[in-house]
Amino acid sequence: MQKGTYVKFETPESLEKSALDLVENSFRSGKIKKGTNEVIKSIERGESKIVVIAEDVSPPEVVYYLPMLCEERKVPYCYVKKRSDLGSKVGISSAASISIVDYGKSEEVYKKIVGEVSKLKK
Repeated sequence: MQKGTYVKFETPESLEKSALDLVENSFRSGKIKKGTNEVIKSIERGESKIVVIAEDVSPPEVVYYLPMLCEERKVPYCYVKKRSDLGSKVGISSAASISIVDYGKSEEVYKKIVGEVSKLKK
């Protein structure tokens, strides 16, 4: 399977698992935005703590500009392999992208992910 042209770096499996856990915990105890339009709005409004983007989005145009927008707004982002994995963590069948607005009680996990992501992007 070909990765989308918007995938800027390889996300290690351990980081992907942490990101999915963070999404799930934020969905339960904090606040998330799902759906690309909502994600874009949350980034532009400065509400986004981190954005999680699926690698298997088709057509890729749906999420193509999210990494650039995140970089422009200094919002950390990472990838997960499958939309279905991302969606299942927030009670829907699939999600192309999710913005975590409030990570609830998961601050440690959040900081760990942001630290790992910043190393990957160098």
